[in-house]
Amino acid sequence: MPAAAVSAVTVRVLLFASYAENLGTETMEVTLPSPATVGEVVGHLRGLSGGHLLPSKPLCARNLAHAGPEDPVTDGDEIAILPPLAGG
Repeated sequence: MPAAAVSAVTVRVLLFASYAENLGTETMEVTLPSPATVGEVVGHLRGLSGGHLLPSKPLCARNLAHAGPEDPVTDGDEIAILPPLAGG
């Protein structure tokens, strides 16, 4: 019997301001086992060098729309990790 194929999703991550500085890049690709969530993408980032400086639940967007940690990601999604915003 052949082994079951492990499905994966690859997403493009955009980092801004201090998050980009801490992780040393403004963009990266992240591949995770499927199914995956925005929270799991953040968890992966927190495991990278400098990632411990990210908050556990940063403001995130998935394909230009606000996303929570439980929101699913699909192959090819764009996930933006945004620093706190101030307005006036």
